[in-house]
Amino acid sequence: MASSNTSTQRADLLPVDLDAAPVTNGAGPSLRYADIGINLSDPIFRGVHHGKQAHEDDLQHVIQRALEAGVRKMMVTGSDLQESKNAIKLADEYPGLCYATVGVHPCSAKSFEKHPGGPDALLAELKKLAQESRDSGKATAFGEIGLDYDRLQLCDKETQLVYFAKQLDLAVELQMPLFLHSRAAASDFERLLKERLDKLPKRGCVHSFTGTLEEMKAMVDMGFDIGINGCSMKTEENLAVVKEVPLERLQIETDGPWCDMRPSHASALYTKDAPEMPKSMKKEKWSADAMVKGRNEPCAIPRVAYAVAGVKGVNVEEVCEHAWRNSIRMFGLGEVPP
Repeated sequence: MASSNTSTQRADLLPVDLDAAPVTNGAGPSLRYADIGINLSDPIFRGVHHGKQAHEDDLQHVIQRALEAGVRKMMVTGSDLQESKNAIKLADEYPGLCYATVGVHPCSAKSFEKHPGGPDALLAELKKLAQESRDSGKATAFGEIGLDYDRLQLCDKETQLVYFAKQLDLAVELQMPLFLHSRAAASDFERLLKERLDKLPKRGCVHSFTGTLEEMKAMVDMGFDIGINGCSMKTEENLAVVKEVPLERLQIETDGPWCDMRPSHASALYTKDAPEMPKSMKKEKWSADAMVKGRNEPCAIPRVAYAVAGVKGVNVEEVCEHAWRNSIRMFGLGEVPP
């Protein structure tokens, strides 16, 4: 993380009144966004690419571009104990804009067994961190937790199942909404959630959704929201699912620095009316006023909203307002739920 001096400089860039922050990319000021899945604590937003400092720490510029695009809330993803702490630190540095999730991603589930004090010690630390940050208003969801059978090379299925179940049991104690991840694991994912459904009244959001129509409907029927980003709209099959997501269960995100929307994706047909993106440059030619090529940012979220609107055949204002209200309803994000 950056030094305290850098943190102070970044905080100075944050407008006191988020509603008054300038929107300069062509999006109307009525379009406000909550990016509910953004890995803002990733080193790449500090200029570190593949373990090496490629350019200066530019997080403050990333955040400024987000504000100018109409982003008013960002939920920073916690993917393990340390990243959850890093997410909370960002929530502390950018009050009113950044909020955190606390949890261990399925691809990091082996960290429970590698923890010096063992799995129970890590679970206890997670619980304490989640409680304290929830009560201080900095953490708004428990996650990112779930199952990922697409990347079993990172963590085997059995380990994922054990610690998804244990984290769900912890979520029952915490009574926080869930921030969920599911890849090629729908059957086990649904089973473990259904076993505890009555004890999870706040439900949660299955983010970066890439499942089938039937899998989406099953989640919605269980009371969960569906998070849509660039990865959710790569193919025509993906778009057919997005079209059927009820607006009352829709949330949007970038999942930056990943899941960028590309010209080769099926969604590209529906972004022609979206506001023009800031210019982008290769990291070797870094400039403070340009995005870094290959690094997705929160300022790209209008493209997600416009693509969803195009696929559904509705106005982008309708998509944005539903997504905003759904995010506030579920996660709070410092607002009074509608």
